[in-house]
Amino acid sequence: MLVKEIANLEGFRTEVMTNPEAQVSKAYTGDLLSDVMGNAPDDSVLITIQAHKNTIAVASLAGTQAIVICNGRAVPDDMKESAASENISLFTTKDDQFMVSCRIAQLLGMVKFC
Repeated sequence: MLVKEIANLEGFRTEVMTNPEAQVSKAYTGDLLSDVMGNAPDDSVLITIQAHKNTIAVASLAGTQAIVICNGRAVPDDMKESAASENISLFTTKDDQFMVSCRIAQLLGMVKFC
């Protein structure tokens, strides 16, 4: 799937869009950034509640293309600036991580119903 497809999900808000044509082949859901750094696959979307600048640094090290911040958490300006600088697209939603994981899995063709 392409990053721009995430932006089209109902209830998702685009905070930063750096490369709408970037390929996303996997997803990773997690809040413990050391776990994300060690386990998130390249070319993935990170689904988390960690709305701060350090999340961008970890996502960059992991080769993540996009981040979805869940539970309606606000994204600070320094996080948006860092995302733009690291070429990582950033989205927010009021949905919880479980629901976002299901919806992303559907986009990736991993499940039919969620």
